[in-house]
Amino acid sequence: MSTILLANFSFKWELDPLALVAFLVVLGLFVFMLFINRMVVHRIRNRMAKVDMTNNIMQQALKTSENNVVRYDINGRYIYRLYGKLFPEEGLSVDDWKKHLDPNEADEVLEHFRCISRGESDREEFYYRWNFDLSGKNPRWGHMHNISVPEYKPGRTLPVSIISTLHDETELLEQEQRESELADRYKLIFENSIIGLSFYSPDGWLLDANKMMRELCHFDSSDGDSYFSNLNLFESSPFRECIDRNDIQELWICSQSVIPERNIHDYLEIRLHPIRDEQGSIVYLAVATRNVTEERELYLRIRLNDAEIQKANERIMAYESELQYMMEACDMRAWRMSFADRKVQVYKGLSTVESEMTFEEIRDHFVNIPEEVAKGFKDPYKYFNHPMSYAAEMLPVFHDSNEAQWNQINNIPIYDDDGNAIGAFGLIRNTSSMMRKQEQLKRETERANDSGRLKSVFLANMTHEIRTPLNAIVGFSDLLQAIDSPDDRREMIRVIHNNCDMLLRLINDILVLSNVDANAMEIVPAQVDFAREFDNICQTLAQRVQEPGVEFQKDNPCETLPAYIDNGRIQQVITNFVTNAVKYTQQGHIRVGYRPEERDGRKGLYVYCEDTGTGIPKDQCERVFERFVKLNDFIQGTGLGLSICKAIVEKCGGSIGVDSEVGQGSTFWFWIPV
Repeated sequence: MSTILLANFSFKWELDPLALVAFLVVLGLFVFMLFINRMVVHRIRNRMAKVDMTNNIMQQALKTSENNVVRYDINGRYIYRLYGKLFPEEGLSVDDWKKHLDPNEADEVLEHFRCISRGESDREEFYYRWNFDLSGKNPRWGHMHNISVPEYKPGRTLPVSIISTLHDETELLEQEQRESELADRYKLIFENSIIGLSFYSPDGWLLDANKMMRELCHFDSSDGDSYFSNLNLFESSPFRECIDRNDIQELWICSQSVIPERNIHDYLEIRLHPIRDEQGSIVYLAVATRNVTEERELYLRIRLNDAEIQKANERIMAYESELQYMMEACDMRAWRMSFADRKVQVYKGLSTVESEMTFEEIRDHFVNIPEEVAKGFKDPYKYFNHPMSYAAEMLPVFHDSNEAQWNQINNIPIYDDDGNAIGAFGLIRNTSSMMRKQEQLKRETERANDSGRLKSVFLANMTHEIRTPLNAIVGFSDLLQAIDSPDDRREMIRVIHNNCDMLLRLINDILVLSNVDANAMEIVPAQVDFAREFDNICQTLAQRVQEPGVEFQKDNPCETLPAYIDNGRIQQVITNFVTNAVKYTQQGHIRVGYRPEERDGRKGLYVYCEDTGTGIPKDQCERVFERFVKLNDFIQGTGLGLSICKAIVEKCGGSIGVDSEVGQGSTFWFWIPV
């Protein structure tokens, strides 16, 4: 075709040179436009490739960051989903979107969008709480991070829409909160330890000290102390005499510490423990200090009291021997009368009944009965309700003889707990003073023995029960750094945690017991859903059952049970029941349950803990609720838990008891009004 055209052009050139020039110009323009068109197409393709690549990159970035992108049409008041699954595919109206905002934050959040809509801001970044449940059935609140920017159209001064990038930071904030709570918890444990704790750098400079250590060392303030902050550990006594700075090892000492600069003159138990990293290098020096001044003084007082009690017992035994000799040598007897039974018993010694007579029989023994005594046998409540002493001629009461004799009789009335006279006792043959002394000595003997026994039992139990978990905590803490196996470390941490819990429960029992003795224990009832609280406490108690052959069972018959009770105190009683059951149950089950029960026209709650443990003898069922009573001395415990349970239940106006058979298990129960 080009050949034909050339031929034609040649022909036309011959005919019209101007036409040929015009043709060449047109041809040049056509080639130029074709070149320009190809360049434009090439550039458009490159730009489209870049746009596709940018779009792919943005899509991958959005997937990686898990962001959600929405566009808010300002005029249409509608929110369109551009990316993500937070909003429905069809979008969401602004009014519906507002319903999922936290009402307390709605005004503040909307103000951010108003600033962009008015053109006052090119970027707004803020946080707010958002209900992820769009159905409105099960609210699920979370924390949203929002970054919003305006979108304009040419020629418009105000934005037509707002592009928002949303990111769910609920899990991140919850994790931060958990970490913060955990850090606060450990800080609280460190600050409120019953032992003074402090940490030093490897070169011996003070880093931190807890509240107890600051009190022991008389710090200037809770922020630090000028004296100890400028005193190197290795240069202070007693560490400079006991520690080789080039080879720091464990150190335990107990001695009197005197620091005049801080007015310290106490007996301290000090332990230094180097904390090492995985390479064995020392990173911290931990110092635990305990003031044993009071314990030392208590120990010295106990020794003094024991010596005094021993002397008192020896004196009592001597008095008793003398009294028995005098009763035989002076030929005297003791007597006792009961107004209700109208009987008189004559005693030989302290407890042996030699004879028993009715009031009529004893009247016949008087030769000349005093008028007041004669009236007294007719109305003993009126005439024998006060002490008296009289002499009378009588037939022998405790001799095989019919010969009358004068007896000097002393009368001492006996009262019940309400102050009513119920009987009388005394001595025959002018032995009233000695009898009163003997009774006094008996009471003092019992009181001294009970006091000494209770002190010994209490101190022995407390010493054993406190040292047992402390030794476990210290021992396993020392071993923890030498254990590399994660399973072994977890097991040791579990043991330490259990012993800490045991020690805390022991201290709580002592505090509750002191409140009971001081009549300071308060019951503060409140309205609770007992069924839900029962589920919560059972979930915690189930973890205490560690024996593989023991099954923890829960009997919660109600879905909801409103009750007006002191829930904390009731949970303390249930916890003590389950703790005792765990100690004595090796096989079978431990079942905890309750049921609503009405007694004497009062609505109440019956709670029980049933186990298949060793059981309790019938004659011991009442004693288990007394203080310091332990039926098995080889089981860990102080014997305070059940007595505390009894005090709490009685304070709530309820009753407590146990049903048990040896070898068949026990069921501890209590009932309280709700």
